[in-house]
Amino acid sequence: MIHKLRYALLTALLFTTPLVQAQQSQKLVVNADLGDVTISKHIYGHFAEHLGRDIYDGFWTKSETGEWHLRQDVIEALKQIQIPNLRWPGGCFADYYHWKNGIGPRDERPTIVNTVWGGVTEDNSFGTHEYMDLVRQLGTEPFIVGNVGSGTVQEMADWWEYVNFSGKSPMADLRRANGQEEPWDVRFWGVGNESWGCGGSMRPQHYADLYKRFQTFLRPAGGVRPFRVATGPNSGDYEWTRVMMREAGDQIDGLDLHFYTLTGSWRNKGKATEFTEAEWFEMMDYTKQMEEFITRHSAIMDQFDPEKRVWLIVGEWGTWHQVEEGTNPRFLYQQNTLRDAVVAGYNLNLFNSHADRVKGANIAQTINVLQAMILTKGEQMILTPTYHVFEMYKVHQDATLLPTNLEEGSYTYEGESTGAVSVSASRDSEGRIHITLVNMDPNQNRTIATEVRGANVSRVSGRVLTASTANAHNTFEQPEVVEPASFSGARLSGGSLTVDLPAKSIVALELQ
Repeated sequence: MIHKLRYALLTALLFTTPLVQAQQSQKLVVNADLGDVTISKHIYGHFAEHLGRDIYDGFWTKSETGEWHLRQDVIEALKQIQIPNLRWPGGCFADYYHWKNGIGPRDERPTIVNTVWGGVTEDNSFGTHEYMDLVRQLGTEPFIVGNVGSGTVQEMADWWEYVNFSGKSPMADLRRANGQEEPWDVRFWGVGNESWGCGGSMRPQHYADLYKRFQTFLRPAGGVRPFRVATGPNSGDYEWTRVMMREAGDQIDGLDLHFYTLTGSWRNKGKATEFTEAEWFEMMDYTKQMEEFITRHSAIMDQFDPEKRVWLIVGEWGTWHQVEEGTNPRFLYQQNTLRDAVVAGYNLNLFNSHADRVKGANIAQTINVLQAMILTKGEQMILTPTYHVFEMYKVHQDATLLPTNLEEGSYTYEGESTGAVSVSASRDSEGRIHITLVNMDPNQNRTIATEVRGANVSRVSGRVLTASTANAHNTFEQPEVVEPASFSGARLSGGSLTVDLPAKSIVALELQ
């Protein structure tokens, strides 16, 4: 008990102490007349796996009469952040999933034991038709990951035919018999998941051969050409990328990189809501490895694909903490604080800035799992700080990336330093300029002296996401502790823009 009290006191002192340092000034240049790269909306993709309470008791819930149905409050909330694609059914679960068990009358579907995530029994009531209804209601694009680890070429080819073929065939006829006359036109198709790990523990050479075999049978159907996503590297496994691009690069449309941000170690992760400034600093510094991974994997891809045809997709990313006390450890349910929001803002700025190669990403995961957008408890639903970041950043989707030059400054803790501020900027189809800024320093405000070149700016408005403490989060009792507010810290004078960027904050500006 004494230890817990000391920990809580230390956390409070570190994250609510008034500023004692002078506010730093840093320069930012936005080249509003030089952009020629589009920020793909698919960078803002999401991920729904049969894991914990993401699907069952998340998207898919039971009525009072015991009937399963899609949860409408969740759907309406997610529509507000304009999800561009939803990756399903995994994740590790994908390489255990046999899709034919999830079609036909629900009361006749066989059950499955989810041996990957918690050993729970699922009734297969959520399958292909339910998923396609979900993406239709969300107004998003489907992204199916097929089973390579425990499945067959025939099984994956049949699934592709089932969802995409419009003529007469065994699988198209089966789809019609199950109530869907027209195909769904699914183009995004993952050929396995994490084949270096839970998807089969393969060497890249072996997976490259398997990948080439499986993708051969994903043939164009009607007007749909498959967008083939290959298992990419685990974090900094550059040899995996090199082998895949060398052996199969001409048959790959997207390469799927996975990297999670954490503190401590994989066996002893830090907590979501109880942490010291040392752990805050560690997480900010750790997530910046993403830039090195993207830069080095991109350089390898450039050797084999200088035209940048193949997308680098960050198919799983986000923060990974200890599970909340009293929950199933394999359900990966964690709270979500301002710290997670700052990590999300930094990474989205980074993906935007590499939009010439990074053209897709899927944060893990959408509901009740890892760095979720939404948490549910019975009929209650709350939006997390990370949800609000995605809502603030949706203005970048399919906008033109504007080159920037930023003095990022330094956030220093006990003699170690990391960059303090990150940025991305874009111009939308109506000519408005959007700038998103993240201050990773939990203690010190920053003044950002901004020059916008090549544009006459007469008006600025904005919103800010921050809180009085670094571990602020929304709960079912207090669901609005962390949410965006109007931002008055940006002002125009002459041709210059000055931004007073609060500590531990995300700011989104619109310039006209």
